[in-house]
This record gives sequence, C-alpha cells and structure tokens, in this order.
Amino acid sequence: MTKKQRAQEIIKRLKQEYPETVCTLEYDQAWKLLVSVRLAAQCTDARVNVVVEKLYEKFPDVNALAAADVREIEEIVHPCGLGNSKARDISACMKTLRDEYGGKVPEDFDSLLSLPGVGRKSANLIMGDVFGKPAIVTDTHCIRLVNRMGLVDGIKEPAKVEKELWKLIPPEEGNDFCHRLVDHGRAVCTARTKPYCDRCCLLGICKQAGV
Repeated sequence: MTKKQRAQEIIKRLKQEYPETVCTLEYDQAWKLLVSVRLAAQCTDARVNVVVEKLYEKFPDVNALAAADVREIEEIVHPCGLGNSKARDISACMKTLRDEYGGKVPEDFDSLLSLPGVGRKSANLIMGDVFGKPAIVTDTHCIRLVNRMGLVDGIKEPAKVEKELWKLIPPEEGNDFCHRLVDHGRAVCTARTKPYCDRCCLLGICKQAGV
C-alpha cells in the first residue's frame, strides 16, 4: 500500500467515524478565530472558549480590542497561559487589521502570515474554516497521528509535515481531514495514554498497528 493509497483509505474511514466535524474553537466572526487560535497555544480549546467570552464582553470588536491597553488584555487572557506574549500579539494583530485591512481579516494566505502572532497553522485554519479554501492545519494531534499512521516518517516540524501531507491529501479534503484527526486524537489515538488500537477505525491500515 502506497502512502497515497493509505491516505485515501484513512480519509474514507475517518469520514465514516466522524461524519460531522468542526473546529472546536467557538467563533462567529473571522477576527475572533484569529484571537482564539493565538490563545490556544499550549492551552485547551475549552478553556479558550470560556476566556474569550470575558474578552469580548469588554472589547466587542476589532476597533475596541485594537484600542485596548495590552495590560487589560493580559489580565483577561492570563488563564490561557503565556498571557504577556499572547496579549501583545493580539493587540498588534488587531491594530494591523484596523489600520491596514479596514477591520477585516484578509483572505490571502501570505497576508495572514504577515499578521502579528499568526503562523502557518493559524493561517491555514482561517483559510479553511472561514474562507473554505484548501488548508492543512498541522497541530499537535495532526503531527502525532500522521506519524503513527505512516503518512509521514518521523517528521515533527509542522511546516515539513504540512508539505508532505499536501502530496497525499486532496486539497478539498485537507481542512476536514485535520479536524477529524483532532477528533480521533482526543477519542482514540491519544497522547497521554497508549492509543486504543483495539477499537480504532483505522485498524488494519495504520502503521502503528504493524501494517
């Protein structure tokens, strides 16, 4: 079985196992997803979803958050960890959106990458979830699972994993495929325990299981 064949079968089985999949960061506007994905670094999505409610009560739009004192932002986002750097990035990002993009999140990948605090993972998430464009989000679940599955071989650097997956995953499948990896990584192919291979929908095609 080639890697591309393995990838096609994995996509098929994950679709059957997790027919409905979405980003677990809650948002109703593109700029809010930018804020949440920055806060999600080394923090759970569940905690981020709680913290941003307080943030948006005080700063309800891009202009308000751009004008906010960084210390006020930090005080609210502190529970997400790395509060100082995250608050600085959020403040700088909102200022850039206000001053250079009329308060709108740009739809161009390179423009997204130019925003303060936005890396490839964040930019891909915005491209896929907000704008419906091809995207591969190489978060910790993705990197762990595709290595275990045998889609990549011992590669841990997010950009390199992304590059390899683009060779295997059809563009229209990339975004949902990565969301399903998160679903599967939380439910079955876990990080902090031994993966539950005996009840895995990928049993028989996953390299982890010796296939």
